[in-house]
Amino acid sequence: MATVSLSGLLSEKLTAIATAGFDGVEIFENDLLAGTLSPEEIRLRCADLGLRIELYQPFRDFEAVPAERLARNLRRAERKFDLMERLGADLLLVCSSVDPDAVDDDALAAAHLRLLAERADAHGIRIAYEALAWGRHIHTYDHAWRVVEQADHPALGTCLDSFHILSRGSDPAGIADIPGEKIFFLQLADAPLMAMDVLRWSRHHRCFPGQGGLDVAGLVATAVRAGYRGPLSLEVFNDVFRQAGAASTAVDALRSLLLLEEQVGLTSPPAPAVPSGFAFAELAATDTEPLRGMLGALGFSRTGRHTSKPVELWQQGDARILLNTGAGGGRQGPKPVAVGVETPDPARSVRRAEAMLAPVVPRRRAPGDAPLDAVAAPDATELFFCRTDATDHPSWTDDFTGVPTGGGASAGISRIDHIALTQPWHQFDEASLFWTSVLGLAADDSVDLADPYGLRRSRAVAGPDGGVRIVLNVAPAPGADTAPVQHIALATDDLLATARRIRERGASLLPIPANYYDDLDARHALEPHTLAAYAELGILYDRDAQGEFLHCYTATVGQVFFEIVQRIGGYQGYGALNAPVRLAAQLARTHG
Repeated sequence: MATVSLSGLLSEKLTAIATAGFDGVEIFENDLLAGTLSPEEIRLRCADLGLRIELYQPFRDFEAVPAERLARNLRRAERKFDLMERLGADLLLVCSSVDPDAVDDDALAAAHLRLLAERADAHGIRIAYEALAWGRHIHTYDHAWRVVEQADHPALGTCLDSFHILSRGSDPAGIADIPGEKIFFLQLADAPLMAMDVLRWSRHHRCFPGQGGLDVAGLVATAVRAGYRGPLSLEVFNDVFRQAGAASTAVDALRSLLLLEEQVGLTSPPAPAVPSGFAFAELAATDTEPLRGMLGALGFSRTGRHTSKPVELWQQGDARILLNTGAGGGRQGPKPVAVGVETPDPARSVRRAEAMLAPVVPRRRAPGDAPLDAVAAPDATELFFCRTDATDHPSWTDDFTGVPTGGGASAGISRIDHIALTQPWHQFDEASLFWTSVLGLAADDSVDLADPYGLRRSRAVAGPDGGVRIVLNVAPAPGADTAPVQHIALATDDLLATARRIRERGASLLPIPANYYDDLDARHALEPHTLAAYAELGILYDRDAQGEFLHCYTATVGQVFFEIVQRIGGYQGYGALNAPVRLAAQLARTHG
């Protein structure tokens, strides 16, 4: 992992990289120059941590320059070779030149690189030449390889960088034409697909493999088939990562490489047991009375109390909500703290989670309690692996004894459709990778949702059959005094009937402005009586080529609210088009 990928001073970065479990490190020159440790001390520190220094980088603007500039560059190179000997590094990354005075002459560039390789070889150092996507004359990997091949020196090879290759739309299939032994290094980074200047895209928006939209795994597979046997190394420039804690970012980084190695076929961790649905959602609250009232109005009944913990089970159909008074909801009130998913093999799910570096949550278990393991997501949400109705496996529901029923008759809710988890601002990409790697879910593209005070980023991850859907949203920015609000979406087959029952029982549904329904009529020309019913109940509407989507919202209690949804046909989305209206309506209600 390149030290530039993390926040902090060099000594902090090295500790975080080693603690996460990496084998080696790229020393980024700025980290060395700004640090107080000498090259010898850095070398010893890496050795103590069990890290190999795989690469020193970058050496810039060397090749295809006028003679007087070449002399200065060689002097600069000799000083770097001396430093690398002190550091114990034997591979130097040389970037293709962006110097305005560089000449567009491949033969000259090859001659200069050969001269550099000869000087490096005398120090026992090799040169890895990389094409920057914004290089002045050489900006594609195949062009860089042609120059390296022309230079023809054993101490000169190429460095392949997934971002520089894929951001330009280059076809990585040509990597197969490069001898594996001449691929000296492989740097990896993903990125969201964005329309912007490639330099700005590179400097601010790279992310770890699996968090963006580039086919990093395909590129690595091609390099491995070509015979590459060196390190897989992460070089990620990201504004958020460089402000977040180095320790957690390094773990996220290693998780991305573990998943990548699996995708490429280099390793075989336990396969994910893709969940088929939600077993429960758990809410913590010091005072559960507001939630009891809300659940009763939604048609839930209290069906059990845990035999050894202050937890109640509320159920309607296959939708189950746990109310926990032991964990506490804090001054903001009720909040989600755990999610249970139905998995065909809980033991394998735990092994998979551990292989993907998910920390197992210590559990206090009374004698006779059903075995139930949980791991912690990056935002501290606990993820439980369940088999609720299995005849050959203990069910977590056996830990609940019957209690007098609280609540009312069913309102038509059948199950949990999806759960929306608001993430700390610096853990959005980490959360996406966690849920996809641990559960084997697939991630949709990120979307920006407009609210009255800016944009919110959102991304959904889901199983192949839609049984488990999780929507990840970004919390308010650092320093904001607003507690993040989460929500649970409940499915019904008849939203109009369900909404009327809920309202008749006294639950407050979020009112939606009349302007929305005027626009809805203009866009979809719904039947007048249908449109009137939607407006009366605060129901929002969306459609796509596969089907239709109806949804409405309850008032917010503490840090949670409920969404009731009806999917018609093959609709797979979440009504994102309506999110700005919902956010504004919630804000208006909050401020009276």
